[in-house]
Amino acid sequence: MLGFLLRATITALALWVASQLLDGLQFTSTGKLALAAVLLGVVNAFVRPIAFLLTLPLTVLTLGLFLLVLNAAMIGLVAWIVPGFTVSGFWTAVGGTIIVGLVSWAASSAIGNSGRVERFPPRH
Repeated sequence: MLGFLLRATITALALWVASQLLDGLQFTSTGKLALAAVLLGVVNAFVRPIAFLLTLPLTVLTLGLFLLVLNAAMIGLVAWIVPGFTVSGFWTAVGGTIIVGLVSWAASSAIGNSGRVERFPPRH
């Protein structure tokens, strides 16, 4: 449970950064941001694998670039479900996908499997 809450917090941070950088991605409140982050985690856990399997030939044909479209669709789905979370268009969703991915990767790289911030030893 702690791991899910930590990932939801990271996703909320990433969505907030995306909303600050992109004009077309907006939240009406912090509660809507938190709800969107949790729902994005649930959608990515259950809906995205099914959509991935259905679009696998297209993903292979585009050498994986279609995954950007698939991830943008997941953000669009969450925006459609959560009132108060708006995404103005396709390219805004793609930009949001890239920003959320980069921020999530950066934040997750500093957090180990234990759920705590880890210090990396210097290389000699």
